[in-house]
Amino acid sequence: MTSRFTELGIDCADPDRLARFWCSVLGYEVRERDEEDGTVTIGAPVGPGPEDPLGPVPPTLTFARVPEGKTVKNRLHIDLSPADGEQGEEVLRLLDLGARRADVGQGEESWVVLTDPEGNEFCVLADRRP
Repeated sequence: MTSRFTELGIDCADPDRLARFWCSVLGYEVRERDEEDGTVTIGAPVGPGPEDPLGPVPPTLTFARVPEGKTVKNRLHIDLSPADGEQGEEVLRLLDLGARRADVGQGEESWVVLTDPEGNEFCVLADRRP
């Protein structure tokens, strides 16, 4: 028996804002919005035809409103691989969407560390393709 990675939960102050950012980054769409607790779940667009339950499932991201702000470096982060361009072009696109550069002590590495609009770190890789 095994498990699949299907969802990543992200605590934040403004789930709608963060969901819009990550939808733009990943080409995702809003899948579910819970007006009662404010959570927003985004995922890859569903194409026509039946889904293959045995094939790879792109994980969804669920943004949940919490009262406390981010205080330290993430212990878990997202790594992105540019799908149709070079790393530098993708970094510029993400900065235009509202990401910011970050220094978490990475030094001179092949990846670029950015933060989303709420300060959550993520990396843009240079040479790994999906």
